Amino acid sequence: MTRDELISRTRQLIDEGERLDAQPSLGALQLWLQLSDDLLASAWGSMDRYHLAWLMVGKPKGIVRGRPMTPDEEADYVREVASQKTAALRMSLDAVERQGMPFVGETGGVGSPGRPSGPPEAVDPRRQADKGGADVAPDRTGLPADPVLAQGLADARARADAHRDHDEHRAPRPDKMQR
Repeated sequence: MTRDELISRTRQLIDEGERLDAQPSLGALQLWLQLSDDLLASAWGSMDRYHLAWLMVGKPKGIVRGRPMTPDEEADYVREVASQKTAALRMSLDAVERQGMPFVGETGGVGSPGRPSGPPEAVDPRRQADKGGADVAPDRTGLPADPVLAQGLADARARADAHRDHDEHRAPRPDKMQR
């Protein structure tokens, strides 16, 4: 998917979320949620329960249990879930459009100013066909180096190397301690 396609599809889903707020429909909400989940998963990766809980998507405040919802309760539920998911879609749109963040499914497109566009292999030579099409982190070699961070990273690696053998047994264990 290109950056332009992601922006266009996200805007369409935001518009549909706003329509759901104006004219709530549980069936339309379910289809819209599936379409928006599929788009977000293809762009940013699948969202686990932790992410969804953090976004509070699908967790209405006044949930009805053990009985069918009244039409007013159903409309309130649809509005609440649609507004939460629309907010998540707006964050996604901001990330890809204004901030120019790279996304998982990116196959070229406009990108942000100063960022090359085109097939991932042309933009980043580390993305080779022999990697099976796996996505890799964006190239950060153009970022200014921070000497404090670089030294901290070197120190942390040295400390970790000093403890590589910690999972090995140090002394034989007595028979009665074996289980």
